[in-house]
Amino acid sequence: MKEEEDIWEQQRRYLDGLKRYSERGIPIYIDGEESSADQWKKLFQVKEGDGFYMGDYIDQDGVLKEIRFDKVYCQKESRPKRTRN
Repeated sequence: MKEEEDIWEQQRRYLDGLKRYSERGIPIYIDGEESSADQWKKLFQVKEGDGFYMGDYIDQDGVLKEIRFDKVYCQKESRPKRTRN
């Protein structure tokens, strides 16, 4: 149970950080669309085979301009099966 509480606390702190950026006028995009705080929780959703969100922090001349989250998918490498001799 403690581990689950730690995860929720980490997520809450991350969302609080996004809120601070947003309040400073930094737009946050999810899948190419500007998002609101109500949509940010989807960043933590995990479904088998559905990928996960990766964040990109975009700067211009060292100043943060926007944050973008895009879903990425991992595929296992196609490896030939080993045969035993």
